[in-house]
Amino acid sequence: MLRSAVSQLLAPEEDIEIVGEANNGEQALRMSGKNADIAVLDIEMPLLSGLEAAEKLRDEGSECRVAIVTTFARSGYLQRAVKAGVMGYLLKDTPVSELAEALRKIHAGRRVFSPHLTFSMMEEINPLTKQESEILLHLKKGDSVKEISKALYIYPATIRNYISEIIEKLEARNRMDAVSIAENKGWLPE
Repeated sequence: MLRSAVSQLLAPEEDIEIVGEANNGEQALRMSGKNADIAVLDIEMPLLSGLEAAEKLRDEGSECRVAIVTTFARSGYLQRAVKAGVMGYLLKDTPVSELAEALRKIHAGRRVFSPHLTFSMMEEINPLTKQESEILLHLKKGDSVKEISKALYIYPATIRNYISEIIEKLEARNRMDAVSIAENKGWLPE
């Protein structure tokens, strides 16, 4: 419904042509690579998220620029979007006239980010050390404390201390919640 509404609201703009609408991220990826100058994606899309689609377009060397239009005002998503080469990150409550202007700027090769997001990104800085991020990656893979200890050449008791510190820093309920929080904020290295 929202996708159709955005298309209908942008259709009257004389210099903007809607070349297609996708039902999911995979379809958007296929359409973007062929005949679109700009793909307007959401964060949450079926089959492939907007961020995953943006990363794939970047990895394929696509000329198609990406604009994310979403309700998610999270600095982690913005950070991941920037790494993926996204040219615009706007919130869904952006007026259509501003969205149209943002798309024009993106088409001209300029980046456009919601001012609200840029301020929240500055406020939210990754509190994790490199070592803590590495431990979280091992936890994400399902490694045990013993396996992490072996891989990083650190005593198991020290690994447990790191994990406790990570959980506290991220205000997480448990290890997997910490992994999820760090992932959503874009604080886990790839």
